[in-house]
Amino acid sequence: MYLIDTNVISEKRKGARANSGVLAFWRQVLVNEDFLPAQAVGELRRGVENLKYRGDLRQAARLENWLESVLDEYAERILGFNAECAHIWGRLMSPNDQNPIDKQIAAIALLYDLTIISRNEEHFAATGVRVINPFQAAGAPDRDNQR
Repeated sequence: MYLIDTNVISEKRKGARANSGVLAFWRQVLVNEDFLPAQAVGELRRGVENLKYRGDLRQAARLENWLESVLDEYAERILGFNAECAHIWGRLMSPNDQNPIDKQIAAIALLYDLTIISRNEEHFAATGVRVINPFQAAGAPDRDNQR
């Protein structure tokens, strides 16, 4: 089971033009075995709002429509940050408080025993969470060797 980071779900938006490793990953993922952290939703929303703020309303509308489709697709598979996650996050933040949002994502992955799919491997390195970087992968993850 996978927790999809913002950079991977964003890459999926490119369709056939997406990174080949990311495309290979998506071909291997079974229905309902991938989840989004609520933080990714926030980061995607921020992207829409930044476009609006800059006055690029056409691109903001396109991104807004795509975001709505992502929210529909993942409606039952968006994982929030709860009190249990907060305790894990607090431990992950001490003594290194860098990348607090990614450490929140790591806390969710640790709580639910999920593998994070992200380009930002180094942000998760000291957390103890499993990470797959499909941007560097020649193909899809090896299901037999990820646990």
